[in-house]
Amino acid sequence: MEEQIKAVQRMQDYIEAHLYENMTIADLATASMYSPWYAYRLFTQRLNITPSEYIRRLRLSKSALRLRDERVRIMDVAFDVGFVSVDGYQRAFFREFGCNPREYARAPIPLRLFVPYGIQSAKMRKETTMKEVKNIFIQFVEKPARKVLIKRGINAKDYYAYCEEVGCDIWGLLLSMKSISGKPVGLWLPPKIVKPGTSTYVQGVEVPTDYNGSIPDGLDVIELPQAKYLMFQGEPFAEEDYEAAIEQVWDAIKKHDPSVIGYSWDADNPRIQLEPRGERGYIELMAIK
Repeated sequence: MEEQIKAVQRMQDYIEAHLYENMTIADLATASMYSPWYAYRLFTQRLNITPSEYIRRLRLSKSALRLRDERVRIMDVAFDVGFVSVDGYQRAFFREFGCNPREYARAPIPLRLFVPYGIQSAKMRKETTMKEVKNIFIQFVEKPARKVLIKRGINAKDYYAYCEEVGCDIWGLLLSMKSISGKPVGLWLPPKIVKPGTSTYVQGVEVPTDYNGSIPDGLDVIELPQAKYLMFQGEPFAEEDYEAAIEQVWDAIKKHDPSVIGYSWDADNPRIQLEPRGERGYIELMAIK
């Protein structure tokens, strides 16, 4: 079972590294260390999507971010992501997102991007051990006044419960919106911002205070003041050790006393979680005053 999961992860890693190349199932089979037939079956069963559909959706989602952020020709984007014609790319883009890429490039709107979570990190509540002591880096950060477009849950107090209530694919929608902090965030809201019957933990996108763009159905807008934060960042970690990496940062937060620098914890501003990414370490921000 564990070896099968590692084989699928190797295929996912291969796709990410060679996304714009002409990949075959034989290439994925080599990466998986299984036969082409078994590699295809394993990938499809474990991820509920075929390799070709996985690659197509990932290429389209990355192309949407290019159209949002760069001044590029539709033709160049279409050929770069492997389509042999602009018409074929436009049809595929419309089927995936429900809008034309030319229109989207002129006026980007929130889209539900395809976010391919690694199968190893997707194993929730996995028991892991990281025996060696890790360093936690602490940095002072000042956040500007801003709006946050958030999707509320029901009772969720953490990421796992939130995914069960809202669905993990909400991240793809949030990822399509340009954020002043680079990526969407998870937040533990202070009581004064929590609506009755909704969750403490939410996910959202930080935008400027003068934001007047589209607000997808089901999202709320909250306004946050300028605030000071301490950013806690762990060391890089293997993806399968993500839970232990989070626990280590949480332990460091519990032990830290901000009074040594003349501050106290600020319970009126949200605690902020960045997407767990092994190459940079796990990051959380705690408000101080």
